[in-house]
Amino acid sequence: MSEINVTPLIDLAFALLIIFMIATPLLEQTIPIDLPSESAKQQSELPINVQLITIDAKGAFFWGKSRVSDQEIYKRLAKVSKLKETPVIRIRAHKDLEYNRVVQLIDYVKQNNLTKISLDTEVK
Repeated sequence: MSEINVTPLIDLAFALLIIFMIATPLLEQTIPIDLPSESAKQQSELPINVQLITIDAKGAFFWGKSRVSDQEIYKRLAKVSKLKETPVIRIRAHKDLEYNRVVQLIDYVKQNNLTKISLDTEVK
């Protein structure tokens, strides 16, 4: 035979074309933006203010390690919201707790115009 059979090569080309047609839209799901740069030294010097709020299985609030009422948690959030540098509010809730109690706490945080919220979870 003096000729080369190119049929398998054409099949391979079509298979690769289909793979690229499927994979390309998946790669384009991010918004291209230019982010501002910052030195690592600057970033490490900034103190991070964090306030920890815990909700136990019974729905009781704890500010740090002390138990507080709903009114007290609202007052403390109002006080914290007036600080120059608003803190990150870390919320830790028991896994068997009603979802409504967590939403109520997040509502308290939002009413005081605090926007930095962290919800803690367990890593498996």
